[in-house]
Order: sequence, then C-alpha cells, then structure tokens
Amino acid sequence: MLKKTLLTSALILSVSAPAALAAEFELPKQLAWTAYGTGSAGYNQSVAIGAALQEATGTNLRVLPGKNDIARTEPVRQGKVQFSANGVGGSFMAQEGVFQFGAKNWGPQPVRILSANNGGAVGLALAVAVAACEKAGKPKCEGFNYSDLKGMRVAWVKGAPALNVNNQAYLAYGGLTWDDVEKVEFGGFGASWKGMIDGSVDAAFASTNSGRAYEAASGPRGVYWPPIDPANAEGLKRMKAVAPFFTPMTASVGATIDGTSGAPTAGYAYPVLMTMAKQDADLVYNMTKAMYKTFDGYKGKAPGINGWALDKQNYKWVAPYHDGAIKYYKEIGAWNDDAQAHNDRLVARQAALAKAWADLKAKGSDNWEADWDAARRKALADGGFEVVF
Repeated sequence: MLKKTLLTSALILSVSAPAALAAEFELPKQLAWTAYGTGSAGYNQSVAIGAALQEATGTNLRVLPGKNDIARTEPVRQGKVQFSANGVGGSFMAQEGVFQFGAKNWGPQPVRILSANNGGAVGLALAVAVAACEKAGKPKCEGFNYSDLKGMRVAWVKGAPALNVNNQAYLAYGGLTWDDVEKVEFGGFGASWKGMIDGSVDAAFASTNSGRAYEAASGPRGVYWPPIDPANAEGLKRMKAVAPFFTPMTASVGATIDGTSGAPTAGYAYPVLMTMAKQDADLVYNMTKAMYKTFDGYKGKAPGINGWALDKQNYKWVAPYHDGAIKYYKEIGAWNDDAQAHNDRLVARQAALAKAWADLKAKGSDNWEADWDAARRKALADGGFEVVF
C-alpha cells in the first residue's frame, strides 16, 4: 500500500510540475526562431531551449538555421518568425545600418533584445588549423600568434558582416589587414568550417564551443586558438577600433579547451535573443520569462548554454531591450534607473539613425554607400553618440 501511495505521489508530481510551470507564463503552441547554422553553438543551444519549452509547456519551438546575418535577421524583420538567437551582426550591426545592413533595402533596424548568453566561459575567436601553424614553421602551434597569419588563407563569409568584422578585428590585433592575407569566400558559416577540415582555408571564426570547431579539432588538420594577451594594449586598441564589443577573456569551454586551464582569447554576448521593436510586448514578456523559468530544464544541455542564466545578464549592452523584456526584469527587481537611462539613450541613437536614413532616401543618392556612411557618421556625431564603423 505504501509503495502504491509513493508511486501515485511521484506521478502527480511529474505531471503537476510542468503544469505549474506552464501556468507562470503564456506562449503560443508554435514558436519560430532563426539561429546560426546546424552544428553551431547558437543552433545547438536553441534546440536545447526548445526541448525545455516543449517539456514544460507543450510549446513547439521551430529553429530555422540561417547561414549568415541577413538570413537570420530577414525572417524577423518580415514577421515570419518571432525571434532570433542571433549574433552581434543581427543585433548591433543591424541597428547601426552598416555593412550588408547599409544596403538600400535594409538600413538601420529597430532591433530589441530579450536576453543574451554572457557566459564568460566561451570565447569567440579566429581559429587556426594546426596544419597552418606547421606551414608557418611553428609545429604544434607553439609560439603562433595572429601576426603569423600573414600570407595565409582566411575565411570570408558572404552576407555575414559580423563574422568578417570579427576576423578583421583579430587580424588587427596581430597588426594585419585583409590586404595581408588571402581572402577565401564561403557561402555560410558551416561552409567556412568545412574549408577548415578539407584544407581550403587556414583560419575561420567561431565560438570555441561550436560543433564545427569540435568536428575540425578531431579531424586531420586540427584546431588552435591563438592567444589574446590582455596586457597587449596596442593590439587590443587596434582590435577594439574595428570591433568595440570585444573583451579579453579566458575561454574554459570549447574544442581543445575542455578539461584544460583555459585559452586566453576574447568574446562578447552570443547568442543574443532578439526581435524587432514592433513585436507584441506581451509575447516578448512571456518569452523572456520563459527563458528563466525553464532554465533548469536546459542548463547543461549544450556547451556554453549556462551563460543564459539570469545572473549573467548585461542590461547595459550595445542594443536596447524590448519593453516587454524590461517589464519582466522590472518585475523581478533586476532593472534599475541606470539600465533605463542607458536603454533610452540607445533608442534615441536608433531614432537618429532612422531619421538620417529617411532623409537620405528622400534626398536620393548616386553613390549610396559613400553618402550613407557620411550621413550616418554626421547623425551620430551631431547627437553626441559614439561613432563606430
């Protein structure tokens, strides 16, 4: 009789726990996100989050892989998906209207953040094939630095300004530019890492915990993460001049890194769960809440995924948070006046960029790229905003 009672209690708990959790927030039965390509950290983490949502609430999260920043952001802009587990390209660069987002059919976007992975354990770096180190006369990559990439083949992913700018930033750290290396073009992130494996490229960008990096590390050419020295002031100055969002850190999770004392590199928030300002505030509120209420269901389920934890959030990032997300953060006491002032300033920055874009469109231009660059820089300077890119 006692065994039957215990079994019944266990069954009640197993049924009621997800039901109680689901009652804390409301999500549609179907949700769609875009993310980086299959095998990437962004995709793997999104799938794990989707599994936790499914178990807790019955919500089916469809994760659509996008091979570049445009492919990940366009469905969000069109309203075909609600959110994207994007990167700095689909958030900061889309907000700024730079690179591919500076094309006439794009322009500065009113992006908004819900949450971000600020794990601190995962680096975002330009990896080098061990075989390339050997080509440079440095077996096993001993003493290999980014300056040693001179003359080597570095990946350039079409339609992915974040990846390409990141590569440029690492080259700058080493005192190099794209003119110092051989640029090898690929159609997507995954293709660039196939190139790392098959030998068509010597260096490509990824998060250290990317499935592609693990795959390459177990292949015949190997993977190495050249070091970023936090004491190298000049190198870091060159790096940040290209990509101000980078910060030196020690990666403890990733290919060739797991189980070691870590690899000194650089990083930033990735993935970033984003949407557009027009997205329904109630949906954003509930999605943000769900990210934390289901955290125990997905933590540890993919490399680096624990960086989504509430205590790792940065409320003063480079793109503003959505009002729906802010409502939740205020509700739990995580949002303060400084965060709000920072957010308001970012929204004002977006408004200044949007006006400059609209004014230039109305005026017309025979040299769009140059005219938009000038108009953008003037609008930021006139508004007292930091001018980047």
